[in-house]
Amino acid sequence: MPIISMENVWYTYNRGTPIQTPALSGLSLDISRGGFVALAGHTGSGKSTVLRHLNGLLLPHRGRVLIEGSDTRDKSFRKGLWTRVGLVLQYPERQFFEETVFREVAVGPDNLGLSPGEVEDRVLEALAVVGIDRRLAKETSPYALSGGEQRRVALASVLAIRPGVLALDEPTAGIDFRGRQRIFEALVELKRHQGATIIMASHNMDDMARMADQIVVIKEGRALLEGTPRQVFASHGLVREAGLSLPFPSEVMARLREKGFNTGTPALTVDEAAEEIINNMGARKTGQ
Repeated sequence: MPIISMENVWYTYNRGTPIQTPALSGLSLDISRGGFVALAGHTGSGKSTVLRHLNGLLLPHRGRVLIEGSDTRDKSFRKGLWTRVGLVLQYPERQFFEETVFREVAVGPDNLGLSPGEVEDRVLEALAVVGIDRRLAKETSPYALSGGEQRRVALASVLAIRPGVLALDEPTAGIDFRGRQRIFEALVELKRHQGATIIMASHNMDDMARMADQIVVIKEGRALLEGTPRQVFASHGLVREAGLSLPFPSEVMARLREKGFNTGTPALTVDEAAEEIINNMGARKTGQ
């Protein structure tokens, strides 16, 4: 059984008002335990709305969302859903309210009713995973950090709860390369060693190509395309129809294919693209 199932989910913002806006239009999606799923879509496609359904912040107007077989409409189940599905919003720094980084990360473990010693262990462990120094954490306000550090603190705040599912909304938007790498290293560590299920909304196709097991392309609240990165980026026409670009290596290979090169399957990395080009050029010389 999938750890998450969205079954024909419909949702409209400001429903019944003159400014109502459809967000999800019959979207269905299954997510396997331990997977890394990337939600791709243009701004307004509905991917952020999907994430907010996963921990009960939003409830479908039609259809249903099941987490480990339980319906999010069940109030008693939804009450503890935050401990199962950790949600990191696109601008988590807007939700900080504690005086220090340490206390910010400790909010979740405190609410679980853990002892002070257990709370400290969880906070330090989570900070270590995202690469925040413990001395900095106890002395520094989260508002004094850089944007990348703030995103990592927000991620640590969720990790300290130890949820089985992480739902991340554009976790690396506006962050420099080093900061993005640090966050992705933390996610890989969690997936590999703790079996976490990760669902990440993003518009960065290069990140998705490197990180995701499964990509779901969303357009106008529906799943337009779904599959492995290679399967999805092979359908470059549909990817572009959704208002998205291909990863740089895949884009290069697609353009070469349009010029008559026999480039085969989409390249997901620069190394793959280089190898494919070299092989193709060698084949052409041999043919000559």
